[in-house]
Amino acid sequence: MVLRSFFLTASILVGLMAAAQTDAVQEGSVMTLEQCRQTALANNKNLRKSAYGIEAAKYQKKEAFAAYLPSLDFAGGYMYNQKGIAIIDKDQYLPVETFNLEKKGYEMGLVKNPLTGEPIQVNGQFVPENVALLPKEALEFDMHNVFFGAVTLTQPIFMGGKIVAMNKITGYAEELARRMHDNEAQNIIYAVDAAYWQVVSLKAKQKLAVSYVNLLDTLQHNVRLMVEQGVATKRDQLTVDVKRNSAEVDLTKVNNGLVLSRMALAQVCGLPLNSVFTLADEDAEGILTGAPIAREYNMQDVYRSREDIRALELGVKIYDEKAKVARSSMMPNLALVGTYSFSNPNVFNGFKNRFNGMFSVGAVLTVPIWHWGGNYNKYRAAKAQTLAAQLELDNAKDLVDLQVNQASFKAQEALKTYRMTESNLEEADENLRCADVGFRDGVMTIDNVMEAQTAWLKAHSENIDARIDIYLCDVYLSKVLGQLAVGN
Repeated sequence: MVLRSFFLTASILVGLMAAAQTDAVQEGSVMTLEQCRQTALANNKNLRKSAYGIEAAKYQKKEAFAAYLPSLDFAGGYMYNQKGIAIIDKDQYLPVETFNLEKKGYEMGLVKNPLTGEPIQVNGQFVPENVALLPKEALEFDMHNVFFGAVTLTQPIFMGGKIVAMNKITGYAEELARRMHDNEAQNIIYAVDAAYWQVVSLKAKQKLAVSYVNLLDTLQHNVRLMVEQGVATKRDQLTVDVKRNSAEVDLTKVNNGLVLSRMALAQVCGLPLNSVFTLADEDAEGILTGAPIAREYNMQDVYRSREDIRALELGVKIYDEKAKVARSSMMPNLALVGTYSFSNPNVFNGFKNRFNGMFSVGAVLTVPIWHWGGNYNKYRAAKAQTLAAQLELDNAKDLVDLQVNQASFKAQEALKTYRMTESNLEEADENLRCADVGFRDGVMTIDNVMEAQTAWLKAHSENIDARIDIYLCDVYLSKVLGQLAVGN
């Protein structure tokens, strides 16, 4: 009852926290990356489902431990019988012996013929002189209503190692549930980060698209003036107009993408899709490149940190214990048994129609002898499953090795790409400045200006992608290394 009340209270608190976060978001508050993570962890249904899996594993562990302790059972019943019980079918006469002083012993007296003095026979049988009457009704018993019951106490002594193995299995299962819960939490965090930085990226590209449209607006205005003054052709104006319309279409796509990406982030966080919120990093200009990325890692530490690898290791241990459970079916089982049984009617002191009972104490030993190899084949099947699980673990470790190396190289590549885009950014800005000056001085054509503007747009767009890619590669590397902090 205490545990149930605790979990009920915890569920209510989690629901209130989630509701409070939702209300805050609906008011248009600013959300940091950490707040988005915590909101997603609090609202995710799969994570709450795995939490109940942990709770179930705890109860299963307690259930397995109870097998060490004595069990107390009661069994009882009632039966109505149509007929009673009669030991004899009619009155009976029992011969009675008398003591003979001369012979100093008991002998049976027989009825004799008064004339001849010989014993009389009836139907070939001698007739006793003295008999005792045994009435039929004296041996009739009322068995119409029968009540019975038993209270049994059983204490396992040796069950072939099955109880110990089951306790280890449930312990591993509880830890496995926790590992899977944490692994699911890491997947959620990674999904939140990807959606978060997607919004940041599109927000930056929205600003870039607006700036590009403004550049084209200025160029369009200048070209119109030049057309009016006769120094530019109508073709030049149409070329700029087409470019301006194309930029407007791109801006519309970015705006729509930004709205959809905000919805995607809200969905990952478990919030309504129409939630209005602002991200703390939307207007961030700088970037933290962090420490240099290592090229080599201690893979044993990575294996210990990866929740999925630890889960597979626990799976191997569980299969190994299951093999021990299967082996226990080939071993003797010994248990102490104590029973108090009672019935009505009872025959403990004559036949009486009332309750009475007795205690019984003993031991039960079961020894398997021959089952045509069934138990042994069951054990061999469990061992084969253990070997298969071990091979799956080894294969997963090989994949993790490859995954870590790929993530490391990708993170290093993202950092180099960012530095290159920073250099290209400076060149694109200078190229656009020179094109604008040259256009005003009449030494640059409209095509040259638009080419410089397109190069400027591409350089800034690539720089935005490179900046966001650094964050995504960093969080992915942390995930594959098992270092992605889940939080409380």
